Formats: sequence, structure tokens, C-alpha cells
Amino acid sequence: MSNYKYHILICGGTGCAASQSTQIKANFQQKIAEQNLSNDVQIVTTGCFGFCEKGPIVKILPDNTFYVQVTPEDVSEIINEHIIKGRKVERLLYIDPKSNKHTEDSKHMGFYKKQLRIALRNCGFINPENIDEYIARDGYAALSQVLEDNDPQKTIDIIKKSGLRGRGGGGFPTGLKWEIASKNKADQKYMICNADEGDPGAFMDRSILEGDPHSIIEAMTIGGFCIGATKGLVYIRAEYPLAIERLQIALKQAREYGLLGTNIMESGFDFDIELRYGAGAFVCGEETALIHSMEGHRGEPTFKPPFPAQEGYLKKPSNVNNVETFANIPVIILKGWEWFSSIGTEKSKGTKVFALAGQINNVGLIEVPMGITLREVIYEIGGGIKGGKKFKAVQTGGPSGGCLTEKFLDTPIDYDNLIAAGSMMGSGGMIVMDETSCMVSVAKFYLDFTVEESCGKCAPCRIGNKRLYELLDKISIGKGTMEDLDLLKNLSKVIKDTALCGLGQTSPNPVLSTIDNFWDEYVAHVTDKKCPAGQCKALKSYHIDPENCIGCGACARNCPVGAIRGEKKMPHEINQALCIKCGTCYEKCKFNAIFIK
Repeated sequence: MSNYKYHILICGGTGCAASQSTQIKANFQQKIAEQNLSNDVQIVTTGCFGFCEKGPIVKILPDNTFYVQVTPEDVSEIINEHIIKGRKVERLLYIDPKSNKHTEDSKHMGFYKKQLRIALRNCGFINPENIDEYIARDGYAALSQVLEDNDPQKTIDIIKKSGLRGRGGGGFPTGLKWEIASKNKADQKYMICNADEGDPGAFMDRSILEGDPHSIIEAMTIGGFCIGATKGLVYIRAEYPLAIERLQIALKQAREYGLLGTNIMESGFDFDIELRYGAGAFVCGEETALIHSMEGHRGEPTFKPPFPAQEGYLKKPSNVNNVETFANIPVIILKGWEWFSSIGTEKSKGTKVFALAGQINNVGLIEVPMGITLREVIYEIGGGIKGGKKFKAVQTGGPSGGCLTEKFLDTPIDYDNLIAAGSMMGSGGMIVMDETSCMVSVAKFYLDFTVEESCGKCAPCRIGNKRLYELLDKISIGKGTMEDLDLLKNLSKVIKDTALCGLGQTSPNPVLSTIDNFWDEYVAHVTDKKCPAGQCKALKSYHIDPENCIGCGACARNCPVGAIRGEKKMPHEINQALCIKCGTCYEKCKFNAIFIK
């Protein structure tokens, strides 16, 4: 790489690829060839940089220039100005919203300052389709060390002492999980990677697989050696075509380099990995449902024990960890358990990757030390609420989590604190909501998702969540009663206590947390028949202010049901009996004459 004067790194994650980063790369290749710069400039497609709000992103080394929202049409200017003349294209640099000044490199951007990238260490730095680039950043050195030591229990002890807990939502100690699997004797064992994240708004595991697939292969091989498994399985949803493609390329390269297959690194250890494709069922994120799906059965959970470590895939001892958990393993081996355990809190070590989304300025993929506060994540990394609006709540843990209010903003983020606050870590979805969000609608959205994704095996989840959704729907259209609110709470608690698996047991969390924190909003829907946030369509009513209406007729012309009448240049009126509350009139009026009650 030192032979090149410049390295142009282009984000090749799904988000940027959907925004023409592939065409951007093609244009760079064409322009560089036309200018005879092929010996001076290297073009690299990387994984996700994380700053999705500002994609597509192009980064130029060695000066670390960070260009945002690049289009294919910008390529010529970047080549002519930056590469040939050595002048940065200022209009493509990130503008810090606080100072209103250009920021030339990512090190000085608020989005990255408080991040600590361990699981995401290679994303945005290497070409995920080139094994040599992974090896150049200490790739497979941890596997070499483990095989040279030839002491599975020593490695397991390192993982145990590090304090690494499962990043898929359960938070079970990873080293202990490996140790249990290692002690169960069998002629065949399996090391399984859960890459089936299905939370709304979550894309952590997908981004790691797209940007650093070899780290997962290395970690699974280390895990396989530790528990005595010779076969690995990656259960990945078929809706992740780019992650699948890059994982397949990485597997092929690892086999060619003797890092997978028989007699790895001449150690006598055999291990190989196969892919299994999921159909996008959220419940298959639960390990027993995932195993049943891989076996070709219906994806339904089963009672535990026996645990997968005792009787898993094909009735053999199996260990299941998710992508982010595996991504931490090689670094812990190389840097030591003391280093990893020095990061985070007493009971939650290391970092956590979050998909930061919703009504926030800096949407993206972030990795932060455990113990950082929600306020730091939302206002410093996330850049605050869009449009200067007021923060209302943040949903952590996806459909299994809860909505936390302003009083929790200074809560340190870790497994125990989030549970104590009425939410949970989950796999890492974090959705921020502003003052325009209706919390009844938010709870209804998540219950709709859960009802759709329930496997239907147990009655509390299959029937109970459907009844919860119906109650929320009744409230959202103004037909609820105070008795319905009591029923909501009681039914939620029953489902939590009686559902079969984690999906059902945690599905009422959005309902309970919004009731606890936004009780007045529920009461307003029931007693006043009003939605304080103005989001529930059935509770909206549009009216025309006669003092502001000039009788232009724009509202009447655009009304799809002819509910607006009035003479030209005279105030108009809306027939509430005909109005379908679509909001078209509100959008088309240029004189602020239409208001919502």
C-alpha cells in the first residue's frame, strides 16, 4: 500500500451502496485511468463508516480527509482539485453544526470523538473482500496464538476474565457459555453464529459482516477450538445479500490460505463453516428457534433445559453467539482480558454497538464504551434532535425494550441500568423520538410487529399480544376506556410471566414503559379523545381559520373527497362528516389558515 500516494476509501455498506457508492467507485476508476494516475492512487471499497446520515462517504488518505454526501458527479472535482492540485473540496467537507465551520477529518467530528471502536475496528478501514488487508491489521494472529498455546481452557479463562457478555440481548457471560459447551462430551459439536438481527431499525450485525467478515470467521474458529467443535454454522437472514456475498468471499479466501478446513496452521485442528439462510423471522433470533430453523423445522422456541450447550443442533452440544459478540473475541485474545475489562462498568465490560436512528441529527452506526450516558449519545454523538425540537423518549432494545424519558438521560448505559429503568440493552437498536411522537402509537407499532413475528406456539404470546394490540388500537381511535387501561397493564404482566420465550416475555415492555412514563398521554386519548402529539389520525380534526383564509381554493381543489366548500376569495369550511383526515389541505395551504385540533 505504501507505493500509492493516495488511498481513496469509499463506503460500500448497504446504505451507501443504495445511494450510488458503486457508481461513485466506477467514476473514480474511470477518471483515474483517464488521468494516468493508476500507479499513484488506490481505490478501496470499505465497510460502513457509521455516519449514515452523511453518506455516501469518501475518505482520502494519508491526510484523512472526510467527504460527505458525495455524488457520482462530484468525482471529477475531487480528482482535479484534491488529487492533482492538492486542494480540498470544501463544499463536500462536514460542517460542524455548533461552530458552523468545516471539519476536514473524522477525528475532530463530534460523531466520532466519544466512540471507541472494537467490534467495528476494521469497518471503514479495510477492503472486506481482501484477506491480506485483514491480515495486515493483525487478522488471524489471535487464532495463531490460540492454536500455538493449544490450551482451550486457557483461552476460555481469558474470555471469562474479560467480562464479555453476549451482545445479542440476553447478556449471558460468553466465556461461561463456552466453558459449559466444552465440558459436554460428544462426537460432534457446533459453533453457531446468530446473524439474524430483526429489530426494527437495527443494522449492527449486518454492518460488521459487510465490513469485516474475517473477524467473525476467526472468532468462530477460536470458539470451535475451545469447545471442541469442528463445524461452524452462520445463520443469516436471506435479506442481507451484500453481507452474504462478502461472507462467502471471506470463507473461500480463508480456506485458500489454510485458515479453515483441515489441519489449520498445521495444528491438527479441523474446522469449517457453512451458511444457513433464514427467512426473516424475528423469533428465530432466539437460539432454540434458530436451531430448529437450521434443522429445517418450524422456527419455534422450546423450553430450556436442555440448553443448546447440552443438546442443540442435531441434538449435539452447540454454542450460539451473535455477530457482535464474536467480533470482540480476536481483540481480547491479542490485547488481553485486563485491557478489555478496564473498559465499561463493573458488570458490563467493553463497548456496545448501537444503530442510532429516529428523530436525531446524526443517524448512524456507533460503538461506545459501556457506562456512557444516554445524554452523551443523543446530544454529543447524535447531534441532538432534528429541527431543534424537544426530546421526548428513546427506545432501546427494539420490540423487547422500553421507552425512556428525559429523567433517564443521565443513566449510564449498561445491561443492569437499562433493565432497572424499564428497558433493556437488546441487540443494540436505539430509536430517538421528539415531541411529535405519540407514545400510544409507538407502543401500538411495536405490538403490531410482535404479533406479526410471533411463532404462535404459546397462547400468551399468540393470543395475549393480539389482545394487547386491539386494546391499543381501540385507544388510538378514541374508543378506549379507563377500564381498558387497567386491562392493558394487567394483561401485559400476565404475558411477561407466562410466555414461552424471550420474545413473548419481553413483548409487553413497550406498553408498560409508555404507560409508566406517559400515563397522562394515555388518559388524554381515553377521556379527552385527543392525541396530544397530533399523530393519531382518528383523533385529528382539521379546521379553517376564517381570519387567515383568503379563499384561494387550494385546499378545496386538492381535497380527495370534496369535503371543503367556499366561495372564491371568501373563507372556506371543512365538512367534518366528509373529512377523511388525510392532511392534504394542511399541506397545500400557504397561508397557515388550516389548523389541527
